[in-house]
Amino acid sequence: MSGEERVNAPALVSSGIVLGGILVLVAVAYGSFTIIQPGNVGVVFNRWSGALKTVGQGVAWRIPWVTQVQSYPVALRTYTMVRRGAEGAVQGDDSLDLPTKEGQHIRQDISVTYNTSQEKAADVFRSFRGAEIGDIESTFIRRTIITTAQNAAGQMSLTDLISNQRGQLQGQIQDNLQHEMNKMGFVVDKVNLGASHLPDAIEKQMQQKMAAQQEAQQAEYELQRQQTLAKAKVAEAEGDAQATLVKAKAQAEANKLLQESLTPLLIQNKAIDKWNGTLPQFTGGGAVPFLNLRDLGGVSGEGHSTVPGH
Repeated sequence: MSGEERVNAPALVSSGIVLGGILVLVAVAYGSFTIIQPGNVGVVFNRWSGALKTVGQGVAWRIPWVTQVQSYPVALRTYTMVRRGAEGAVQGDDSLDLPTKEGQHIRQDISVTYNTSQEKAADVFRSFRGAEIGDIESTFIRRTIITTAQNAAGQMSLTDLISNQRGQLQGQIQDNLQHEMNKMGFVVDKVNLGASHLPDAIEKQMQQKMAAQQEAQQAEYELQRQQTLAKAKVAEAEGDAQATLVKAKAQAEANKLLQESLTPLLIQNKAIDKWNGTLPQFTGGGAVPFLNLRDLGGVSGEGHSTVPGH
C-alpha cells in the first residue's frame, strides 16, 4: 500500500462516520414527532412504562423507539358494504348475505357511520394493541357488522325484511352494533340499509305477487266506482221525482186557489173585458146573453138596464 493510500484511509473512515451520524440524527429528528391530522385524536404509548395519554390534532412529540403514537377518528367515519364494488370498502360484490327465518337469503347493502372520542381513544388503542384504524375496520368492525345484521335478520320473514319491518331491522342492527362497538371504545352514529338484492327466483315470485295485488286493488277500485255511479244515478232519479212532485203539488194548489177565486161576478167582469161591443151575428136560435149591468156597477139610479134587445 502506498503512503498516499495510507493517508486517505483515515479520512474516508472519518467521512463515513460523519455521514452515518448525520443520517442517525435525521432519523431521530424525523421519528421524534407525528402529525395528528384534523378530525383525529392521537394516543401516545410509552413502551417502557406502559403509560397512555391522548393528544389533539397537530404535532405529537415522541421518543424514537420508546414511545408509539397512533391516531383514531373523532370525526364521523363510514364503513360501507355494497354490491357495487366502486362504492364499498372492498372491491367487488361486498353486500351482506342475510338469512330469513324461512331459510331464504338476500343480499343487502349497508353502511355504518361511527367515530370515537378523545376520552375513549385510549380504550381503542388498548383493545386493539395500537392497531391502525384501517386494520380495525377490516377485522373487528367488519365482522361485528356482519354478525349483528345476520342475527337480527334471521328473526324476520322475507316480506318483513324488504317491506314493512325494514325500519325495525335497521334499528335493531344499530342497537346491537352500538352495544358491541361501545365496549371497544367506538360510538355508532348511524346504520343505513341500502338496496336489497333478491335472488332471481324470489324476485320473480315477488313481482307476481305484487301484480296480483295490483289487479285486486284495481278490481276493488272499479267496483267502488260502479257503486258510486249507481248511487249517483239513484240520487238523481230521486231528485227528479221529488222535483216533479213538488211542481205537481204547487200546480194543484194554484188551481185550487184559482177555482176558489172564480165567482160569478168575476166571470162576468172578465167577459166584459173581453167583449168588443158587437153582438154575435148568429146565436144558434138561443137568447142573447144577458149582462146585469146593475150588478156590475155600470148604471146608477135606474131601476134596471138591459143589453139591446131586452
